[in-house]
Amino acid sequence: MPLHRDSLPTDVAAALRRGVVIPAHPLALDKNRRLDERRQRALSRYYIDAGAGGLAVGVHTTQFAIRDVGLYEPVLRLAAEEMDARPDLPLIRIAGLCGHTDQALAEAGTALGLGYHAGLLSLAAYADADDDTIVAHCRAVAEEIPLVGFYLQPAVGGRVLSAGFWRRFAEIDNVVAIKIAPFNRYRTLDVIRGVVEAGAEDRIALYTGNDDHIVADLLTPFAIHRSGEAIKLRIVGGLLGHWCVWTASAVRLLEQCHAAVAAGVIDPALLAEDARVTDSNAAFFDAANEFSGCIAGCHEVLRRQGLLEAITLLDAEEALSPGQAEEIDRVCAAYPDLADDDFVAKNLTRWLAPAPPEKMSVTRRMPDKPATDKVA
Repeated sequence: MPLHRDSLPTDVAAALRRGVVIPAHPLALDKNRRLDERRQRALSRYYIDAGAGGLAVGVHTTQFAIRDVGLYEPVLRLAAEEMDARPDLPLIRIAGLCGHTDQALAEAGTALGLGYHAGLLSLAAYADADDDTIVAHCRAVAEEIPLVGFYLQPAVGGRVLSAGFWRRFAEIDNVVAIKIAPFNRYRTLDVIRGVVEAGAEDRIALYTGNDDHIVADLLTPFAIHRSGEAIKLRIVGGLLGHWCVWTASAVRLLEQCHAAVAAGVIDPALLAEDARVTDSNAAFFDAANEFSGCIAGCHEVLRRQGLLEAITLLDAEEALSPGQAEEIDRVCAAYPDLADDDFVAKNLTRWLAPAPPEKMSVTRRMPDKPATDKVA
């Protein structure tokens, strides 16, 4: 049954508007390339206990190719069950939606059936389409599920989208948020301008996905002129692959940013965090190699903490880039206060505890060389 934003739980809608940490959820595979349900659940438990305000599942960090190997529903279900186990928290459930309209609608149906609140809509399947085609696609999917827009950087499968496109997208009534992740200041401003031109600033929550500029995004006041008036708005939270690691630290950082904004005083030390977080991200996301090791880098941090067994990805040829492990060594040594290793070590055994028997399901063997088409 279709879901409209007006039917979202009040506390969930309020949390989304206030701004929270939403990690982009990785995929846990064991060394035999099977879905490791125990560690998949442990990741969800880690994020929830760290204070995340929701989970984004089936997105780029989860690996788009889960769709090619029959894991889209299983990984969404596992995360949903762990969120179900915490009814005391207003956790925002966001499912990645990919492909052309028929596929995106089918995925929306799966997500709604598992209790998800919104769909993060990838537009990678429309790499060469005009704005009319893309907007029609977005409107069709929004008829079924509230949408989170997704400006994915071109280096990992996204496309350039104009301020005019974002104005038309923001005019869609069932859009509740936009993840801004072009890794580009000009294109970030295009999204914000489009939202203001659509008059949607009170309806659409802005979330940073700019892993290269997280803190500055959260602290910057934006003033966009409309009809002679300066409309003020802010990026309120983050939906980030970067925040799938060191998540407890990310929650503290967002709280600091919110407190600084509320007080109207930005400590230079907080601004300095932007460079430290960006330097960490350069290692995790493999900026030196055009982000080719971005997912593997996050997995390596989680492996070192014991949350993952190994760096095993759906594409058997995808791995850390040469020198990336050494870069991760460097930032871990340089910024131990940004890590949450002690928090993970204290709770890891509990997070790795098996689920109740009634919630255990059959693991699935990965094919040797699955398709890796990122438009799914």
